[in-house]
Amino acid sequence: RSTLFPYTTLFRSPYRHTTAKTMASPGSGGDSSCGSGFSLTPQLRHATLDDKPELIDLIARSARELSAGDYTPAQIEGALRGAFGVDSQLILDRTYFVAEADGKLVACGGWSKRRTLFGSDARSGRDEAELDPAVDAAKIRAFFVDPAYARRGLGSAILERCESEARACGFRRYEMMATLPGARLYARYYMEIGRASCRERV
Repeated sequence: RSTLFPYTTLFRSPYRHTTAKTMASPGSGGDSSCGSGFSLTPQLRHATLDDKPELIDLIARSARELSAGDYTPAQIEGALRGAFGVDSQLILDRTYFVAEADGKLVACGGWSKRRTLFGSDARSGRDEAELDPAVDAAKIRAFFVDPAYARRGLGSAILERCESEARACGFRRYEMMATLPGARLYARYYMEIGRASCRERV
């Protein structure tokens, strides 16, 4: 059996600098300026292959909880078989990042200089050919946040890091495949250029 998983393609050009928000600690009520909690700056670093087991758990937890309002359980489980998951090539290229807080991984995301727009190691039809920064858009890839740390600026912090590093490599345009909830989040940075669906096994 299979299911259709709808997604949105977003694009950004030219580069606009954004400032990541400070991540508020769980239970602080979000904005630390309200005085009800304390702020916690996420520690960003390159992901390593040793992070894969924890990343797999983080991605599954994020997808199942944060996408529940937009997708059916069957669509989410199907996406976790291919569209969602760890892409080891991003880790090997040192273009994938994790955010750490409270001694654990709480978010991840990256960018790619390769043509594959989305998908884990398990997804077929991948294209590892390198992009040409002069004409191609860097791919913004695989953003997931721990539900307990959602809406605290983690995605913005990782996005800023990704765009900065891609820009240093000569890219001036950025493209991403976004889930339906992700498209709402990144609408303030990116414009929608299309909608499509991929077929995933369930």
